[in-house]
Amino acid sequence: MADPNMKQLKIKTGVVKRLTKEKYSYEKEVVKQEEHIEKMKADGKDPYDIKKQGEVLDESKDMIPDTKRRLTKGLEDLQKYMEQADELKETEEFQTAVTMCKEAVTALST
Repeated sequence: MADPNMKQLKIKTGVVKRLTKEKYSYEKEVVKQEEHIEKMKADGKDPYDIKKQGEVLDESKDMIPDTKRRLTKGLEDLQKYMEQADELKETEEFQTAVTMCKEAVTALST
């Protein structure tokens, strides 16, 4: 049977990885949506359609702080777990967790 400590490390690392990816995804979506709205305005599209796209943009913008909050919590959980998991320090999974922590810190600082 798999080591339960290793399993927890993988789960917590996966959470941080997913949330880091999610944050970047929302940021890309915001930029793409802003460009789309500007193009619609330039093309003289219906103001109602532009307004609706603006609402979509606002929803994406609203998701970024929530994702950052969840990522911060996930990162804290992973870091606390790593501090207690001395027996895993030499494993590949632990090194992956270290890398994901660095990526998450970078994502949170932007």
